[in-house]
Amino acid sequence: MVGRIITGDACVAEGAAWLAQADPRFGMALAQTGPLPLRLRPGGFAALFDAIIGQQVSTQSARAIWARLESAGLTEEGAVLAATEEDLRACGLSRQKIRYAHALAAAQIDYAALPAMPDAQVIAMLTAVSGIGTWTAEIYAMFSLGRADVFAHGDLALQEAARRLFALPERPKEKEMRRIAEAWAPWRSVAARILWAYYRVSTAKEGIR
Repeated sequence: MVGRIITGDACVAEGAAWLAQADPRFGMALAQTGPLPLRLRPGGFAALFDAIIGQQVSTQSARAIWARLESAGLTEEGAVLAATEEDLRACGLSRQKIRYAHALAAAQIDYAALPAMPDAQVIAMLTAVSGIGTWTAEIYAMFSLGRADVFAHGDLALQEAARRLFALPERPKEKEMRRIAEAWAPWRSVAARILWAYYRVSTAKEGIR
């Protein structure tokens, strides 16, 4: 069963209000961050490829690599499948990410079918492709499918923001983050937006682009 879908700023505002009422510390964070970004993006190959590019690199590096890929015309499925290792390396991709790019292009994911699938099924289908881990699949579900109750539990910026906001003794690892985030259902995706925004204002760094 597909749950609530975020379709616009009003949905994000509704979720933020619910979270602030459920835990006043979210309200404290929102007072510092201001209105939250919608962050919805078109789905499809380019969105997943972009998420792969963003794995384990800074937001600035990911932007630069993506800009070079766009300039080279290498952001579409067919173009990436036909590209050589040298083509992709010239844009800044590591050997590992070149393998992931080709695997994604060859997977022929039925992107049109994803919106009708439950969250767990979406994540299972995407993570079956080499190079797409749970984080990447969760980001796609949150921002390209608009899922309201998905959270990127392994995201380091979210973990650090939670540590700061909730005065935790140490940064929670993924298992602990899953336990903590259970209290934020059915708006875990909005909780993530709050924490990313709070990370930005509390560290002067971007947690996600």
